[in-house]
Amino acid sequence: MCGIVGIFDIRGERAIDRQLLDRMNETQFHRGPVEGGLHIEPGLGFGHRRLSIIDLSSGQQPLFNEDHSVVVVFNGEIYNFQELMEELLKLGHTFRTHCDTEVIVHAWEQWGEQCVHRLRGMFAFVIWDRNKKTLFAARDRLGIKPFFYAIVDGWFIFGSELKALLAVPSLKREIDPCAVEEYFAYGYVAEPRTIFKGASKLSPGYMMTLHVGDANVFPKKYWDVPFKTHAPMSEQETEQALITHLREAVKSHMIADVPLGGFLSGGVDSSAIVAMMAGLTNEPVNTCSIAFNDPEYDESEFANQVASQYKTRHHTETVDKDDYGLIDTLTRLYDEPYADSSAIPTYRVCELARKHVTVALSGDGGDENFAGYRRYRYAMAEQQVRSILPSGLRKPLFGLLGKYYPKADWAPRMFRAKTTFEALSQDLVEGYFHGVSKMTDRVRDQLFSEKFKQDLQGYHAFEVMRGHAANAPTDDPLSLIQYLDMKTWLPGDILTKVDRASMAHALEVRVPLLDHQFVEWASGVPSSFKLKQGEGKHVFKHALKPYLSNDILYRTKKGFSIPLADWFRGPLRARVRDAVLSPVLLDTGIFNETYLRHMLDQHQSGLKDYSVSLWSVLMFEAFLRVNVEG
Repeated sequence: MCGIVGIFDIRGERAIDRQLLDRMNETQFHRGPVEGGLHIEPGLGFGHRRLSIIDLSSGQQPLFNEDHSVVVVFNGEIYNFQELMEELLKLGHTFRTHCDTEVIVHAWEQWGEQCVHRLRGMFAFVIWDRNKKTLFAARDRLGIKPFFYAIVDGWFIFGSELKALLAVPSLKREIDPCAVEEYFAYGYVAEPRTIFKGASKLSPGYMMTLHVGDANVFPKKYWDVPFKTHAPMSEQETEQALITHLREAVKSHMIADVPLGGFLSGGVDSSAIVAMMAGLTNEPVNTCSIAFNDPEYDESEFANQVASQYKTRHHTETVDKDDYGLIDTLTRLYDEPYADSSAIPTYRVCELARKHVTVALSGDGGDENFAGYRRYRYAMAEQQVRSILPSGLRKPLFGLLGKYYPKADWAPRMFRAKTTFEALSQDLVEGYFHGVSKMTDRVRDQLFSEKFKQDLQGYHAFEVMRGHAANAPTDDPLSLIQYLDMKTWLPGDILTKVDRASMAHALEVRVPLLDHQFVEWASGVPSSFKLKQGEGKHVFKHALKPYLSNDILYRTKKGFSIPLADWFRGPLRARVRDAVLSPVLLDTGIFNETYLRHMLDQHQSGLKDYSVSLWSVLMFEAFLRVNVEG
């Protein structure tokens, strides 16, 4: 697990600024504190920060082939590198190390661009082939590892984090209005956009090839979630196959030459991973979880149950539920505005894990694979109503009810009639976007100034989902919204959160449930097995009954909840008011000050709950202060 950076001259062979390359590399020191390396030649500079996981004594990067004509910088892990190494040896290739990085070099020599199809793992890498005058970059299929890039004055620059690109003085920090619209809708800036106009993210499952003298840079998709239904199987057969595939995915992710463990929240997904790990090793599994000092937010008793059942070497630390001192720390980590408040406890559990292990397996991806989120249940209930009423009747009827029915933002989604009516007046994809938005269209319309809305030139954050829906390989309603989450929420929120929080502590986090072979298989499980009689993750939970108790499988999930509403009326009352009304924020011309004051006053008086919206504004102000103002 590492950090990579680079500078490539698309125009020719201009000299590389070594000090600039070194500066870019050192912005990511936290990603690889073990050692760093640079390689410079005419027209090319690669930098690397290393966190040693496999083949500790060798495998330093940038890493070359035998005659130094091919060089790679790589962030991630290739879990099938041993099989690939064996195949490549038979094809006549020579290896100097026993690490997965060298496999990528020889895979490129053997298969060219097609090498990416042979790799099983999480990765972002860039290869320079001097003989072909070609630069090749690729990002893993689900977006577990990040990749940022920009083209500035004929230079192609890249890095594992946006801060590496911001070390380049010629990259302007000009905010993209469309990215702002996306942020306040989703809580993050969706791929491939970044908050700055001049920089982009390489989307998950994409690669790109650049040639000297050719300024055209076109990312190209090489993989997608198939959602092809398997040959008919009974539910029991599916459960058996699920465990076989899950165990194999976990086993492949346990290869390491350093201490390895697992996150254990006490939820179904992390507990399932720990259960599989325990069955694959004779040693006690290292597990880590955090507890909260308030019972309303604490789930540690469930983690303790699983740890006791599998006799793990369990580590727990108690965190104050009012742990709001990390706001500016998170801002520096994420580089872009990022509004998922669960980043705070995620940072803490990574901090704890790093005291005991260097690699941790997490349960992320279970909800996306097997329809575990409550919002899937609501979306399918709404879709059932849509299927009954013709759109000519449904749209005007529910549109009118949604417009005039009083708001109840404080209530659970299923009891928010206004929200439900609005969703029912739309189609499935529009309704789903409406349901997952941090701020609804109505709120954003009041939040933004008239000038900023003109700057948007009609752009709407829904275009992100509309684009993915148009390319979806399925028309099954549940599969479609799972697909949308895998393209937006998963890389933009979940995986971004875990990558930055873990790498801040030089901790590698692996996600077996997002192993692409497992995802491909899971996508083919019938929707009726995933969401059944209102029960999300039905087949997943039933398959795990021999491994986990009903208390774990069927309890109400709390998640990493943060008491934002109480914070903004209590200990953060003054801070949120100062931030939301600060000149740093208001001078951008983006916001309607009257509406900002309205949200503050309504929330702090207790009349309405605007905590999610205020947190989004607070984190945007912190982003401006840290990354734009200075």
